[in-house]
Amino acid sequence: MTAWLSTALLISILVFNSLHRTAIAAEMSDVGSISFPTSAATEPAAAFTRGVAILHSFGWKQAIAQFKAAQTLDPDFAMAYWGEALCYNHPLLREQDLQTPRSVLQRLGPTLEARLAKAPTPREKGFLLAVDALFFGTGSYGERRTAYMKSMRSLHEQFPNDDEVAAFYALSLLSAAGPAGSNASALNVLGGAIALEISARNPNHPGAVHYTIHAFDDPIHARLALPAARVFADIAGAVSHAQHMPTHIFIQLGMWEEVSASNQSAFDVATRLWEPGDAAGDMTHALDWGQYGDLQRGDYERARLWIERMKGVAQRNAGQTRVQNALPRVKARYILESRQWQTHPITDKSSAVELLATGISAVKLNDLELAKKAVRRLKKLAKDASQDTDTSYYARTSQPLQIMHNEVAGMLALARGQRDRGLRYLAEGVAIAESMRPPNGAPNPVKPVHELYAEALLEVGQPHDAIAQYERSQYRMPNRPSSLLGLARAYIATGDHQAARVQYVKLAEILKNTDSVVLLEATDYLNANKMN
Repeated sequence: MTAWLSTALLISILVFNSLHRTAIAAEMSDVGSISFPTSAATEPAAAFTRGVAILHSFGWKQAIAQFKAAQTLDPDFAMAYWGEALCYNHPLLREQDLQTPRSVLQRLGPTLEARLAKAPTPREKGFLLAVDALFFGTGSYGERRTAYMKSMRSLHEQFPNDDEVAAFYALSLLSAAGPAGSNASALNVLGGAIALEISARNPNHPGAVHYTIHAFDDPIHARLALPAARVFADIAGAVSHAQHMPTHIFIQLGMWEEVSASNQSAFDVATRLWEPGDAAGDMTHALDWGQYGDLQRGDYERARLWIERMKGVAQRNAGQTRVQNALPRVKARYILESRQWQTHPITDKSSAVELLATGISAVKLNDLELAKKAVRRLKKLAKDASQDTDTSYYARTSQPLQIMHNEVAGMLALARGQRDRGLRYLAEGVAIAESMRPPNGAPNPVKPVHELYAEALLEVGQPHDAIAQYERSQYRMPNRPSSLLGLARAYIATGDHQAARVQYVKLAEILKNTDSVVLLEATDYLNANKMN
């Protein structure tokens, strides 16, 4: 080969490699930025890396497609099977499909030894050993999560400067620890701290910002994750969950415009990706939380639009329980938040949230017999749920059901003139809520019990006690207009007009783009009580 040809060939290779790197960068521009060196050749490695970036955002279907593409390009690429296996279970919920990830890994090799033989580096072997503990280990799902976390910890100790090892270790900590909150395991804090360290090195790492949000998803720590929330949606526009996830922090901080916008974006992305037969969870989740945000903004027209959209999703996904459960929830939330009272016949198939909305509406409309039926039915649902032998966190549905029963029972007793009995029911509901994890996301139950108790206290002439409950409700769920309004009225009842003004200012800012009668009340008060 002549010197000229050698030089020309070298230039061609350099140009090709430069263009290829540019193409990979472009392909990654909508899912975040990661570096995940593997033993694979360039093309399967590129598909794999994009798959991992999407996996960090919990875009399961999209990630599976990338990992399968990598497997097609290199059938012996062990990490492509590792990645696909992790796509079939939600690490932060109790979902567990053992058979599918086992089948994926067994396509790579029938035994752990055979699979490890196809992983040429200690790092890749470590990743495979960890998922083996998760999917082939012994013990309960919780015990296998812990074993997986310990395997990832060992790998992190071997490779302390590897961001991908660190990211998956952080997620394993959150998975083993359970939900975030003031009483959560220190594992959550450790997972969040590791995620923040990764973000300091790579601000566009999708896993780092995502896991930071999950680690600090509670009223106490949420502000720590606000920078991550602002980054996540911007760097991973191709993944619906990435568009939705910042909502977890925006809700904790009462940022209603951002809640609405984030979920609109998440719904749009999910709708584009959806095909008949797909799970509709991303669409449903965005519709559910987006409606909550618009109700807080006082935009009832958009809140009704979310309901109509949910109806369409439910019709197209008739067999999906999660979708079918969400439709009555958004309908009931609209009734309770808008205070447009409406009742429905009570049957054995009435859901708890339907019973809550009908029960409170029945009290407001003076149909006490219907309210009584709602109380009885909620009591039975709560009792049945309390007998569930699955005591894991995500299986515990009895507490919200008990609160809903207490809410309707308390309102019914008050309507019958049984003041002490009614307040006792509501106080017991508050105690149950305080025993649960701090709230994350839209309230569960859909009517916060602290707020309902405060409303009852104010109505019976106990404004000081009402203020205490409203303030506690605001601490747990900031900037809810219902609580701001109640606080303002309670402060007026105690003669504290300066404090009332503070609440009305907040309320007026939230509702400034509406024609709400509440906004009129706030502006009238502020005009009549101007600061000197």
